[in-house]
Amino acid sequence: MPRKPKLKPPTPQSRRVGYAIVGLGKLSVQELIPAARTSQESYVAALVTSEEDKGEGFAQALGLTDADVYTYDEFDRLAEREDVEAVYIVLPNSLHRDFITRAARMGKHVLSEKPLGMDAKDAQKIVDACKKAGVLLMTAYRCQYSPHHWAARDAVQSGKLGKVKLLDSMHVQVEDDPTVWRLQKELAGGGPLPDVGIYSLNTLRFVTGQEPEWVFATLHQPKGDKRFKEVEESVSFMLGFPDGVTANCHTSYGAFKTDTLRVMGDEGSVLMDPAFKYEGLKLTIQDEAGAMTPTFPPYDQFGLEFDHFAQRVRDGKTPWTPGEEAVQDHVIMDAIYESARTGKVVNLKAVKKKDAFRGTKPQLPGAGQ
Repeated sequence: MPRKPKLKPPTPQSRRVGYAIVGLGKLSVQELIPAARTSQESYVAALVTSEEDKGEGFAQALGLTDADVYTYDEFDRLAEREDVEAVYIVLPNSLHRDFITRAARMGKHVLSEKPLGMDAKDAQKIVDACKKAGVLLMTAYRCQYSPHHWAARDAVQSGKLGKVKLLDSMHVQVEDDPTVWRLQKELAGGGPLPDVGIYSLNTLRFVTGQEPEWVFATLHQPKGDKRFKEVEESVSFMLGFPDGVTANCHTSYGAFKTDTLRVMGDEGSVLMDPAFKYEGLKLTIQDEAGAMTPTFPPYDQFGLEFDHFAQRVRDGKTPWTPGEEAVQDHVIMDAIYESARTGKVVNLKAVKKKDAFRGTKPQLPGAGQ
C-alpha cells in the first residue's frame, strides 16, 4: 500500500473559499461534506436544504450554527454572506438553471454537478447568465481531477500507444426505484445517458483532447416496465473522432454495475476498470514491453475538485472544466438522442483545437501533467 502523502497545513480559513452546499442528498452527505472537511483551499460555510432538521444536524457536525442553514426559499439570503464566495449545486437537473442564475445574480461563483442543464440550449443559458454576472462557473467533472485519469490521458496523448485506433467505454447500473427523480424526464431530461453515460462521453473527450465529428445511436425503452415510462433504459452510441478513430459506448439503468474505459492504439492500450468510481480506480497501460499498473498517493476526487475551483476563485482564471465544457457534452448528447430517434448518423460541427472547451489545467498530486 502506498504511504499517505504529507499534506501541507490547510490554508487559514480566512483565506480559504467558503462554499454553500445546495442540496443534502446522498452525494453531498457521503462525499462532498467529508471532502470539504479535509480540503486544503475550501470549507463549507453554509448549507441549503429542504430538510431543516437534517441541515442543522450536519451544521452542528461541521462546527456551524443553525443560522448557517437555509431553506430553498431562503436561498437568496446568501447574498448577505460575504464568507460564502461559491455555491455547489447538487440538485435535480431541471433546477440547475434557476439556482445557478440566482447565485450568479448574488455575485456567487458556481460549481455545479453534471449535467449542467437539461439540454444544450438550457446549458448555454446558464453559461450566459454567469458571464453576464461576471462570476466563474465550473462543471463538476470529477474524473478530470483524478491522477488516474490524467495518467491515462498522458499515455494516450504522449504516443506511448502508437496511433490511437479504437476506444470503448461502458457505464451501467441497475436503477430499481421507479419513484426516483432520475427516472422522471421533467426533472432529469433523460435516462442513464445524462446521468452515468455522460462519464464515458466526457472522459473519452478528455483523454483524447479531441471532439467527435459524428454520432450514431440506438436506445431501448421497454414496454410494461414502470421504471421506464418516461426515460430510456439503455443507450448505445458510436462517436466518430478525427482520423477515422471510433468509440463504442454503452450506458444503462438495467444492467449490473460496470464502469470501464479502454483506448487501443497500434502499439499499446489503456484499460481503466473500474473507471468512474469515487475510489479504487485501476489503470493498466499495456505495450510491447508488458503491462504497467501505476499507483498514486491516496487522494479524494471531490477534494481536488473543490480546491481547483477555489484556486480559480482566488486568481480569476477560467477553471479547467467551465460551463462551456458541459455545453459541448449537451450538444453531443442532444445529437445522440436525435440519432436514436431518426436512425441516422448525426454530424457535429468540426472542432480542430485541442481541449477547445477547457481552461486552466489543475495541479494534481502524483499526476504527470
